[in-house]
Amino acid sequence: MSLTLEDYGWSDSFASAFAAYAEEGFEPGRVFLQHNRALMLYTAAGETPAETTGRLRFHARGAEDLPAVGDWVVIRRAGDGAKVHEILPRRSKFSRRAAGSETAEQIVAANVDTVFLVTGLDNDYSPRRVERYLIMAWESGAEPVVVLNKADLVEEAEERRAEIERVAPGVPVLLLSAKRGVGVEQLLPYIERGRTVALMGSSGVGKSTIVNRLLGSEVQRTAEVRLSDARGKHTTTHRELFVLPGGGLVLDTPGMRELQLLVSERGLRETFEEIEEAAAACRFSDCRHEGEPGCAVREALDSGEIDPNRFNSYRKMQAEMRHAATLIDQRKAQDEKARVKRIHRDLKKIYKKRSEE
Repeated sequence: MSLTLEDYGWSDSFASAFAAYAEEGFEPGRVFLQHNRALMLYTAAGETPAETTGRLRFHARGAEDLPAVGDWVVIRRAGDGAKVHEILPRRSKFSRRAAGSETAEQIVAANVDTVFLVTGLDNDYSPRRVERYLIMAWESGAEPVVVLNKADLVEEAEERRAEIERVAPGVPVLLLSAKRGVGVEQLLPYIERGRTVALMGSSGVGKSTIVNRLLGSEVQRTAEVRLSDARGKHTTTHRELFVLPGGGLVLDTPGMRELQLLVSERGLRETFEEIEEAAAACRFSDCRHEGEPGCAVREALDSGEIDPNRFNSYRKMQAEMRHAATLIDQRKAQDEKARVKRIHRDLKKIYKKRSEE
């Protein structure tokens, strides 16, 4: 059975954004695989290799302005492949600060409806890491679901689920063992025709095993976790979007050992809802919760309504985001200074040329 654009996630909003390009003879395609500049697209005519035009690369401010897996793009056929001319507006995007960079944004996935935040219940288990992923998920615009994998390896699986439910209020928290195939059916209600689910999590948590279970075949290569420290190898080395046999799409991502946050006010607010609500009741709007009179957050900490570990995590991520905002402002100032300098240099060349004529 041939697939349609709707099977790949095409919707009325994308069709509306594409209308003007359709009149000029362009086609839409969705990026399902990316390797450097080379792309693979789902199109109405099937899978198509593609690459971005030089103009698109030239005008890009950074990697965030170039196609990412999950993007819907505007293409024109060229030989056996296609050229990508534009990116349609993203309905959602997962971003992080690029590893090793102070300010660069890295798009992890685009146009995702639901994100499975996968963590292992073995030595990978960390409520603090779940908080970091939740911030990224809420900021993206997708709906988060926490997936606690390897439930068969620990006796306290239900206790850990209860702990994560306190960390992620209002977010579904699922227990499963992908390797044994137990509980995977809980994921199916979130995967429907035309809807896209992404799996996020560190290495070795079982993302590729979950994808293989959903696909019904060993499409994604997996590797045994090193028993000494339960840290997985990078078995998935690229992002890829798969169409599931029963409809829907699933996006597997490489494990991220380092998850540097961008500025994410919404993500912080949604992830630490109980702290944000308490802060709204503080006497002073600029309260830093460090002993000021009328501090509702300190009162909630003293009464046990707010977990001290959660509050410390909140403060740490607040500081990280302030630092990121400062770096971004500095980069913008540097870019503006360089732009003005280029203008003056070009003007000097013009004046010199005129004086010599």
